[in-house]
Amino acid sequence: MELLRLSAPLANLPGVALFVRDEPRPVVFECSDADTVIAAGSFKDQWPRALGVWLRVSRDYPAQLAARDVATLSWLVDLDHVVVGAEDHAESHAEVVRALLTDDEVNFSNDVVRLEKAYNRPAPPRPLTVWSYDGATLHSATGALSVVASASTALGELTTFA
Repeated sequence: MELLRLSAPLANLPGVALFVRDEPRPVVFECSDADTVIAAGSFKDQWPRALGVWLRVSRDYPAQLAARDVATLSWLVDLDHVVVGAEDHAESHAEVVRALLTDDEVNFSNDVVRLEKAYNRPAPPRPLTVWSYDGATLHSATGALSVVASASTALGELTTFA
C-alpha cells in the first residue's frame, strides 16, 4: 500500500481537490497555514473522493479534541484515513483517537490520558484507518509505511509512504 501526504496552504485547496480527484492512491491532506479540519470541512462539497487528514496533536490540541474534530469532519466529507502526529507518544495519541471514534462509552487509559465514561458521538459513518506518525514511520493496525519519496510541488510538499 502507498499513502501520499500533501501539505499545502489554504489558498491551494482548489488544486488539492483536483490532485485528489486524479490521484489513484489515498491522499492525506495537511493544511500548512490553517487548521486542517476547518480547511477540509470548508471545502466539503469540492472533494471528489475519499480524503485523509494529517493532524498534529499537542498539549494545546490533545488527541481527545482531534477525535472530536475527526468524528465531525467524517460527516461532512468522505474521510478514510487519519494520521496523528505528535512530538512524543504518537502511537498513544492515535490510540486515544481510535478509542473515541465509536458510539460506545470509553473507559481507557494509556501513557497520555485516562478517560472514564467518555463519549464522542456520533461515531463516523464508516470505519477510518487511524495512523500514528513517529517522525519516520506511519503505523496502523494494518501495518507500517515509511517515506520512499518526497518532493516540492506547485501545490505544496508531497511525501510518499510505502
